[in-house]
Amino acid sequence: MDLLAYSNDSEVSGSSAPWRRDGLRHGALLTGQLEEKMSLLMRVAPNIVQAIRAFNVGDLQQEAGQLGHHFLYAHCANTLTKQQVCARIGEQFYFPKPCSKNFDALRKCLTETIHEAGPQPGFIVVLEQLPSAQKFDKEARENLLDVFRDAAEFWAEKKVPFRVFYSFATVPPTA
Repeated sequence: MDLLAYSNDSEVSGSSAPWRRDGLRHGALLTGQLEEKMSLLMRVAPNIVQAIRAFNVGDLQQEAGQLGHHFLYAHCANTLTKQQVCARIGEQFYFPKPCSKNFDALRKCLTETIHEAGPQPGFIVVLEQLPSAQKFDKEARENLLDVFRDAAEFWAEKKVPFRVFYSFATVPPTA
């Protein structure tokens, strides 16, 4: 499928086929460039919360720039409690302090507060090294991820992409 119209100056003279002088068709070349540009998130739903797995932070940041989306990044290593995690996320997302007090405040900031600021192009969010600690256990991690799932649903209703990628801190083995 050809995506773009062809210009006469790049066609081989005397040919009815829109071939470039270097032998490549415009549509094939541009389709390949488009696929390359879209390939990172092509198979990722536009509103999802998932483990970072095969993605790396630099590529996600670059993809956000190419798509014109906001890139929100929080590195949560060395946090141990819900309050510390919320504070770190708020600080690294440059949110006002009230947004960083608890999960409900964070949820409101990720949805209503940002929505009230005006139209949004989309978001790629990375939560790296979420703690695995006694005061931030599996339930607390799931509650935090639910905040981001709620935000993803909120933005899906507005037809704004909101993708969240997360990783957990590796726990050193105990002797």
